[in-house]
Amino acid sequence: MSTQNNNDFVPTSAMVIVAHPDDIEFGCAGTVTKWTKRGAKVVYVLVTSGNGGTHDAQYTRETIATLREQEQTAAAAICGVTEIEFLHYQDGEVMPTLELRKDLVRMMRKHKPEVVIAMDPTLVFVQNRYINHPDHRAVATCTIDACFPIVSMPLMYPELGEAHKVREVWMNFTKDPADAYVDISETLDQKMEALRQHKSQVDDETVKMVRTWALEEGRGIVPTESFKIMFIEQRKQ
Repeated sequence: MSTQNNNDFVPTSAMVIVAHPDDIEFGCAGTVTKWTKRGAKVVYVLVTSGNGGTHDAQYTRETIATLREQEQTAAAAICGVTEIEFLHYQDGEVMPTLELRKDLVRMMRKHKPEVVIAMDPTLVFVQNRYINHPDHRAVATCTIDACFPIVSMPLMYPELGEAHKVREVWMNFTKDPADAYVDISETLDQKMEALRQHKSQVDDETVKMVRTWALEEGRGIVPTESFKIMFIEQRKQ
């Protein structure tokens, strides 16, 4: 278990890597907003644009992708994030390939984040009511593999830029017990407002449910977001 003061920790820079628009708002938007309010530069990397994410027959893959990119851009702005990289993989078809790993190495070497936030690649089943999306697992696997050791190895893909060392990987939606809880009392409203921007995906009941989850994670005392942290490089005291 981490003994660091993660609730007050603010990196100079961070990157959040997810599969779909709205993944960040469900998972870590409160923490991201807390960091950006304190001066951190945060970049979002969206592997897909959610171009398969609807049951509504009025949309095509192209039109739903355009809408969901607009929704994600609006949500990011509420959290203080202005830079988003859309990689345009096909929703529902993401696999943990060398191509994707290389694309993520390229993103990390370009933006040089101190911290990377990702999902836990080992999470498959949540109780008996949810199977983790295969895109989530594929993106998480490639993210972890890119973070260590590939992005820091100068002989690996030198054409993708200068080697960079990610110091910490924060995983949310983790299978193992979390070891870091971030108090998002001051940013919960922004997290909820960011989630509301994904009008093609969520309704008010879903937003209320996410608020309830945050309070439950904080044991009813304060709303929190939880993470498991891998320290690739120990923090300086």
